[in-house]
Amino acid sequence: MAESLFDLTGKIALVSGASRGIGEAIARLLAQYGAHVIVSSRREEDCSAVAASIVEAGGKAEAFACHVGRMEDISAIFDHIRSTHGRLDICVNNAATNPYFGHVLDTDLGAYNKTVEVNIRGYFFMSVEAGKLMRDNGGGAIVNTASINALQPGPMQGIYSITKAAVVSMTKSFAKECAPLGIRVNALLPGLTKTKFAGALFEHDEIYKAAMEKIPMGRHAEPQEMAGTVLYLVSDASSYTNGECIVVDGGLTL
Repeated sequence: MAESLFDLTGKIALVSGASRGIGEAIARLLAQYGAHVIVSSRREEDCSAVAASIVEAGGKAEAFACHVGRMEDISAIFDHIRSTHGRLDICVNNAATNPYFGHVLDTDLGAYNKTVEVNIRGYFFMSVEAGKLMRDNGGGAIVNTASINALQPGPMQGIYSITKAAVVSMTKSFAKECAPLGIRVNALLPGLTKTKFAGALFEHDEIYKAAMEKIPMGRHAEPQEMAGTVLYLVSDASSYTNGECIVVDGGLTL
């Protein structure tokens, strides 16, 4: 009975930023539970490698390159989904960028624009397009990867933290307006997680030690720990979970 709650057989799932880290872990787990996963990130070859590995393991997957900071790429991937599948059941907005690590006063316009274009505009219009498909096909589930920085800005990560706070507010807005359409919208707020994306935090001893002191379990998280929470949020097990912010900090869910 418990396993049936997580059965995604026949579901079409799109995961952005799925070529590595948290996104890759999510894509692999959704496929493991039966979803046909569209593995997406900026580079086609990276997407193809993950998709091929999923298929080799017995899952269903395909690759489609999409830079969510480019509106034309968002249009292209959703045109593909409509023409190939005719519907979308799950959308995980996980792609993100953090090009600047330094004092907030030294943030230049280029870093600001790039971070906002991917982390806010990208998530917004990916959710809009996914939501339209879900609305036309009886519902679905959207999960946005935010960050613990949305609640407590990280040092040297000003604009990134600001965009992740916006993702939380965005999630609540979509959740409220889309729930009557049968679309569940939730956010995942990972804490310090061992990924290439978060490499600067692990290389900066002072910041890493300060983060460890704030995590009750005293350890950083692994990408696989994020994937299980997303599986719950997109499955029938979470039928009554909408617009919540799921905090996963160093393996401790609050």
